[in-house]
Amino acid sequence: MKVASTGWKIIIPIFLLSAVCLVSGWNMAAGIALLVGLYVLYFFRDPERVPPDVPGALVSPADGKVDTVEVVDYADFPGGRAIKVGIFLSIFDVHINRAPCEGRIVDTKYIPGKFLNAMSKKSSSANESNLIAFETDAGPVFVKQIAGMIARRIICPLRRGNFVKRGQRIGLICFGSRTEAFFPTETELKVKPGMRVMGGSTILGILATPDRGNGHN
Repeated sequence: MKVASTGWKIIIPIFLLSAVCLVSGWNMAAGIALLVGLYVLYFFRDPERVPPDVPGALVSPADGKVDTVEVVDYADFPGGRAIKVGIFLSIFDVHINRAPCEGRIVDTKYIPGKFLNAMSKKSSSANESNLIAFETDAGPVFVKQIAGMIARRIICPLRRGNFVKRGQRIGLICFGSRTEAFFPTETELKVKPGMRVMGGSTILGILATPDRGNGHN
């Protein structure tokens, strides 16, 4: 099982603590630390994903459950409107974030905030987050990494000007959180609330690229 490199900074100290407790004769504490270490090891798993070879496919940026699909006001999109798909990640989901599409990174913006429960709709605007803007042939696409009540660290190594491929790893959020994707209203939706999605694999929609016209045709 591949583990995200960031995770080892947390995993190794926990296992060392377990070993110290065991040597010191604190068997119960050693057992608890070992169980915590095994969970954290599981949490930072980083499975390989093969994105679908479908023209214009917009894949999920995260594993989890879709809890929001709606059209929202968004000035950065043509007509000032965008489709928003919100995904809730439990503490048992893979927390690696992936690029929904191929494109150039226009900007990344860290936004400080609160740590409300990620299941709450208020967390979308109130919580600490990181916004990633993609430039594609079909227009802008945004991904928002949002910290939750337990998640206290958002990781995103991308920088302005980077070019990413569909399904490429773009960061992670440590422990329960949510991820949101925003894309043009012409996109042909493929998901609805309640669906389980897999980052880099599940198709959220089909972008209306110049060579295929409107996604609804």
